[in-house]
Amino acid sequence: MDAPMEKTQRANFSDLLAAERTYLAWIRTGLALLGLGFVVARFGLFLERLDYIQHITPAHSYGLSLWFGTGLILAGVAVYLSSAWRYVRLIRALNRGETLATRPSIQAVLVAVFLALVGLAMAIYLVSVRGS
Repeated sequence: MDAPMEKTQRANFSDLLAAERTYLAWIRTGLALLGLGFVVARFGLFLERLDYIQHITPAHSYGLSLWFGTGLILAGVAVYLSSAWRYVRLIRALNRGETLATRPSIQAVLVAVFLALVGLAMAIYLVSVRGS
């Protein structure tokens, strides 16, 4: 007896479009992280200029906003790289006709946890700067 040949089915066009929409959503997320990182990094400079205009000698440094902003920018770059890698892998798997197991997106969970930690750190930083 001959073994039945498995027939691989290429992905539907709607599957490919769904993968592309997901990829574009990750691109928007990365862009938002880059923009937010730039704003946060420049926030300290804005506060220093505000003190200068009001002729106030700053009693504290706003240097941490640069680090928070840089962290957000690096997170945006990481989102770009990981989403591109994931998209290419997904399209190749769909074109080979492989069945894909559904599971929670580790990338989405990591981005959410990272942003929660950065938000918490920024809140603590702003409270400590305001209090001094």
